This record gives sequence, C-alpha cells and structure tokens, in this order.
Amino acid sequence: MPTNGLHQVLKIQFGLVNDADRYLTAESFGFKVNASAPSLKRKQTWVLEPDPGQGAAVLLRSNHLGRYLSAQEDGRVACEAERPGRDCRFLVLPQPDGRWALQSEPHGRFFGGTEDRLSCFATAISPAELWTVHLAIHPQAHLLSVSRRRYVHLCPQEDEMAADSDTPWGVGALVTLIFQNRQYCLQSCDGRYLRSDGRLVGGPEPHARYTLGVKAGKLAFKDRDGRYLAPGGPAGTLRAGRSTRPGKDELFDLEESHPQVVLVAANHRYVSVRQGVNVSANQDEELHHETFLMQIDQETKKCTFYSSTGGYWTLVTHGGIHATATQVSANTMFEVEWRGRRVALKASNGRYVCMKKNGQLAATSDFVGEDEQFILKLINRPILVLRGLDGFICHRRGSNQLDTNRSVYEIFHLSFSDGAYQIRGRGGGFWYTGSHGSVCSDGERAEDFLFEFRERGRLAIRAGSGKYLRGGASGLLRADADTPAGLALWEY
Repeated sequence: MPTNGLHQVLKIQFGLVNDADRYLTAESFGFKVNASAPSLKRKQTWVLEPDPGQGAAVLLRSNHLGRYLSAQEDGRVACEAERPGRDCRFLVLPQPDGRWALQSEPHGRFFGGTEDRLSCFATAISPAELWTVHLAIHPQAHLLSVSRRRYVHLCPQEDEMAADSDTPWGVGALVTLIFQNRQYCLQSCDGRYLRSDGRLVGGPEPHARYTLGVKAGKLAFKDRDGRYLAPGGPAGTLRAGRSTRPGKDELFDLEESHPQVVLVAANHRYVSVRQGVNVSANQDEELHHETFLMQIDQETKKCTFYSSTGGYWTLVTHGGIHATATQVSANTMFEVEWRGRRVALKASNGRYVCMKKNGQLAATSDFVGEDEQFILKLINRPILVLRGLDGFICHRRGSNQLDTNRSVYEIFHLSFSDGAYQIRGRGGGFWYTGSHGSVCSDGERAEDFLFEFRERGRLAIRAGSGKYLRGGASGLLRADADTPAGLALWEY
C-alpha cells in the first residue's frame, strides 16, 4: 500500500489529572500552570516528546501554547520555554495503579500539587505527585506493532486479537481504547475486551485493564502483574509476555482510521474490483474486493477511493474508472454530492460517475439520474465515538438527552438500512429527535439519520427534519443547524 497519507501515526496528546480530579492547565497569562480545570479542553492538552539527547527523559509541551513545561532547582514550574532546555527534562515513572509520577531529571524532585499551588520540589512520591493520563486523541484507531510492522485485528476463528495483518483492512482492524478506573482497555470491533492472557471477554475485568506507558512517542500496555502486551508466536497473538520493561516488541503506534466503505449501484449490486482493473457494479456480496478506503482531502474536500488490490480509483481514457493509480493526482479525486440517502460522484473531467449497462463505472454523465446515484455505507464503525469542538457526546445524567461537551466518551452502536443509520446507546435505546430539535436517546423505535463525510475525520449527521446535529452553549445535542460546518461536524 503506498503511503500518500494513508498511514498517519497519531500524535499522542493527553491530559494529566491529579489526585483531586483536576487537569494540569497551561495559562496564556504569565505562562503559569495550575491544576484547577474539571475537564479536558484545549488548555489542558499536552504532547509528550522524546528528549533530543536520546536519553530516558521526555519533554512536556503544551498543545495550547506550543511551549515546554520546566522546573527550576527551587521547585518553581512554568510553561514558557519556547525551546527545551535542561530544566524541561522529566522522567516518567508509571505506578502500579496506572498513574504517572513526573520527576525532574536534572534536579531529582517530583512534580505535583493542587490548584495554583504546583511545584516540583517533593523528595518522595505522595498522592499529590501522581497524575492520571487521559488521552486526548480520538479513541478509535489502528494499532501497529512496532517490531513486526503488522496491524492488530480481530481473528474471530481463533477468538483472539493478533498483529499479523499487512494492512488495516476491514472492520476487524478497528481498536477502541476504553478509559476505565485510571487505566485503559483494548476493545475489539465486536465489543469485547482483550485480557492479558490473550482471551477476549465481555467486560472490562481487572485482567483486561492496562497501565498506559509512552516511550519515544510509542504506546505500551502493562497488565496488573507488571507484564507488557506484545505479539507472540508465528500468529502474532496479542497477550502479556514475560517482559516487565517495554522494549521494541512491546511498543505500538496508533494510526488514524479512515472510513472504509462499500457502494451499491442502481442495479442493487456492489461496486467491486474483483474482476480486474475496471471498477464495476457486478457483485452480490459485500466482501474484501468490495471494500474501499475513503480519504478526504482537507483543502478541496474531494475524496479518493483506495481498493484492497492496492490502487486508487482513477479517471482514464473515454471516462472509464480503473483502480490502478499508485499515487494521488487530480484524476484520482472525486467530488461527493450528498443527496439524502444516496450520493453522486463527480470526476475530474466535470462529469458524474454512472453505471453502464454492463455494470462498469464511467464518468460520462452531465446530469444525475438513477444510474448516477449510489448507496454509500460505512463498514468500519460498528461502534461509534463522536467528538465535537467542545468535547465528546455522552448521555446526560438523569435525562434522556445527550451532552456534547464531556471529557469522557461513550460508545454508541450503529446499524444501517437503505442509505441511513440508526444509532443505539446505553440500555439499547435509539436516538430520535424530540420537540424543538432536541435529540433523545431512549427511543423504542429507530429513527433514520444520514451521515455525510464532509472533512477528513469528521462527519455531519442529518436528522429526518433536514437539520444537522450540533452542539451549543447549553451543552445539549440538538438537530437545528442549517449547514454542516463548525459545531455540526463530529470527529468519529
């Protein structure tokens, strides 16, 4: 698979939560730091960088300010260094309960405190010097073994997760990181949790929880016995090995999970590359050759479609569509028009892609009719986490409505029917629109919502009223936006 932006390692961003459940915050005024914020927002987001000297120390950079945390010999801390100096180097010491202690490497003191009384002067670790790591990235991604260069995916036949796939193809490659009791769980696409012995279980039991470690920008997962997850044996089965220190075998990259889709043409057949280079609507089953990776260009908002055979859709002579391009170019970009339950695709020649009588696709139409419309179905998000500009979507306590500004995330389940999605939450209740555009989550009957993939990593959700779902000042999810932009776009 060519790179071309398909494999993007996610930058590890996180919040640090102290013993009083408050987040480490970098303020613009005076470059001061405090631990007063109750939730994870932009000012509370940090990035861990390796020490340029290749030592064990790390650097903590504020994602908000772009400056580095430093600790002086007298314990004073600030976030004002534009370039990392000696006082910016910290050692990360993971604790058995999943929290971190941060020790100044040059001065040997520990960083901690409460509210605006933070310092790095403690000679020993107490609860005030312990920090919980809360990842600020979207929790659904692909997991790549650093040593094997293989992706982790669900193996239903062996009832395990294994790092043995050359490409993160299909729904099985989706991994969701679940934050539980200051630790993390790895959830497979079918909703099960990975135990340290390699088994998949139904809930986040103690043996399925891991302390998160970060080494040189890579992640490691330590179980309750102090051993790290690693792929083992010829099959690459993921389980805790013997190592109590994270080496190359125990390190993983998180990579962005682009949408993978299938398309159904007007003849009710799946678009496929099963029979050669031609892209044709000629298959009755939704299998490997009928799945395409859809990537949206951030500037033009146009899409590419990458096939399982290793080629991008591209416009060729006489308007034909082949899956042969190895590089992204103007001819591999398609404009998507969202038409309710259907989509139309416009190629670089300004014409719409249509289905010919023999099922082959060609960009030869000037207008959109039945043969120019396709059902587009997202297949690699059976479970869904949604994050907006203000935070994640979660159930509101004591209510059937949904919050849009939470720092913790909740998992929702998707089903699909004729170009529309039904969203199911905790307790099995369905999303539906109530009075005045409110969105409720306890429906007995499913309501259809339309998904429009508008930007890279972001979608708009359209209710039956034609309005888009958005967050707002009240923190409630509402279906009252006229355009799919800003607060009406959701990271998924």
